[in-house]
Amino acid sequence: MDKENLSRRGFLTRSMTAFTVGAGLPLWYAQELLAHSLTQPGNGPPLNIGCIGTGTNRFRRTGNQPLRGERGVAIMQDAMRQPEVRVVAVCDVDRHNADFAANLVRTATTGGSRDCAIFHDFRELLARRDIDAVTIGTPDHWHALIAIAAMRAGKHVYCEKPLTLTLEEGKQLVRVARQTNRILQTGSQQRSEARFRLACELVRNGRIGRVQRITTMIGANPVGGPFRVEPAVEGLNWDFWLGPTPLVNFVKERSHYEFRWWYDYSGGKMTDWGAHHNDIAQWGLGMDNSGPIAVHAGRCTAPSTDVNSYNCHPQFEAIYTYGNGPNGGAGTRLICRSGPAEGWDMRFNNNLVDNGIHFEGEDGKWIFVNRSFIRASAQNLLDDPLPQNATRLEVSTNHMGNFIECVRANRQPICNVNVGYRSVSVCHMGNIAIRLGRGQDRPLRWSPTEEHFVGDEDANRMLTRPYRAPWRLEA
Repeated sequence: MDKENLSRRGFLTRSMTAFTVGAGLPLWYAQELLAHSLTQPGNGPPLNIGCIGTGTNRFRRTGNQPLRGERGVAIMQDAMRQPEVRVVAVCDVDRHNADFAANLVRTATTGGSRDCAIFHDFRELLARRDIDAVTIGTPDHWHALIAIAAMRAGKHVYCEKPLTLTLEEGKQLVRVARQTNRILQTGSQQRSEARFRLACELVRNGRIGRVQRITTMIGANPVGGPFRVEPAVEGLNWDFWLGPTPLVNFVKERSHYEFRWWYDYSGGKMTDWGAHHNDIAQWGLGMDNSGPIAVHAGRCTAPSTDVNSYNCHPQFEAIYTYGNGPNGGAGTRLICRSGPAEGWDMRFNNNLVDNGIHFEGEDGKWIFVNRSFIRASAQNLLDDPLPQNATRLEVSTNHMGNFIECVRANRQPICNVNVGYRSVSVCHMGNIAIRLGRGQDRPLRWSPTEEHFVGDEDANRMLTRPYRAPWRLEA
C-alpha cells in the first residue's frame, strides 16, 4: 500500500480532489487551497469556551438533535470540533434550551465537558476566570451588549451575524475591541468558503473588468399575524429575553427563530441573509474599511401595522451607490433585493436561482456565486489561473478554526470586528432607507469616514435606539 495514501498529505489530496469536483472549482484554485491546508499550524494551548445563547427552537424541535439553521447550538458544536478546545459552560434565558445544550456538551465525544455549567444570566458566565472565549448565538438585539461585556471581562468573542442591531452599536464594538485588545470574529462564515473567496479574488483582479453592478438576492420576509398573546412559556425568562427592547406581551412568534421578522429585534432578511451576501459584495469591491456613499429604497411592499404581526417589509429592494474604490469606479451600484430582477433566468438543477451574488463587469462579463455553485459568463473566467503578481485574499477554510487560531496567535481573524461592522452597516442603511420610504428622488447620503448620514436628521436618529432600563450601551 502506498504510504502516501496513509499520510495527511494523501488524505487532504484525496479530500480536495473530491471537493473540487463537487464544488465545481477550477483545479488551479483547489491546488492552492490544498497547499494552504498542508501548511496550517498544529494544535495550540487548550482553550475553555463558554456559549451564550444556545437555543434551538423548542417549539419545532423533536428528539435530541438540534434543528438545522439554529446558529447558537451550531457554533457551539463548531467550537467543540476544534483541537484542544473544551466547552465548559452554556447560558440561555430559556431553561429548556440551556439544558438541551448542556446535554449535548456532556455527552460529546470531543470538545465537551461532563461538568459543563449552566447559566441563565450571561454576566455570571463572564465572571468565570477560567473561560478564555465565548460564542454569542443570542437574538440580534443582545449581540453588542454581551460582546462588549465579554471583551471587558477579558474574553475573546465569536459573535453570530448580523453583528449588531444598530450602526451605533457597531461603532462601539470596534472601539471596545481596540481598547481591550480582544479578538472578535463575526460569524459571516462565507468568507471561509472557497467559492466566495474565488469569486472575490477574480473580481478584485479585474477578471470581469470594472465592476458596474452587484445584485444580492436574499429572499422575502415572511408574512404572519396577528399572533395570539399568551403567558410566557414555562422556563423562559421573557423579561430577560426582551432585555433592552420595549416591554411587550409574549407571543410565541416573537421569540426563538422567528425573532428575525420583527424590526424590534432584528432586520429581517436584510440583516439575516443580507449580512452574508452584502459582506461578500463589500469583499469583492475591496470596501472592508469603507462603504457606499448613498442608498435609496426601490420597490417595496408595506408590512403589517398590527403590533402582534411580523413587521419587516415582505418584498424589498435597496440600491446603494459606491464612490471610487479598488474595483468599482464612481457610480458602481449594489442592489440588494428580496428576489430576482425581471428577466432573470439563471437555473441550477432546473430550479430558478433566487439567492446569491451577481457581479457584473464590462463587455457583458459576469460572475455569480452562492452556496451551491459558482458560474461565469464564460468558463475561462474561472478556469484561467491568476498570475503570480495577483492580489490575493486571506485564506480561511474553517471559520471557527480561524477564530481559535487567531486567539492563540493574537492576530485579527478573517471577519474581524471592523469587517463585521462595515458589512452590517450596509444592511442597516438599506433598512433605514426602506423604513423611511426614501426613494430615488430623495436618497440618503452616507459618509463612510464620518459614519453618519449627511444632512438628514431623521435618518441619523435611526443610527441608534433607546435601551429599556436598566440596560445601557456602555463602551
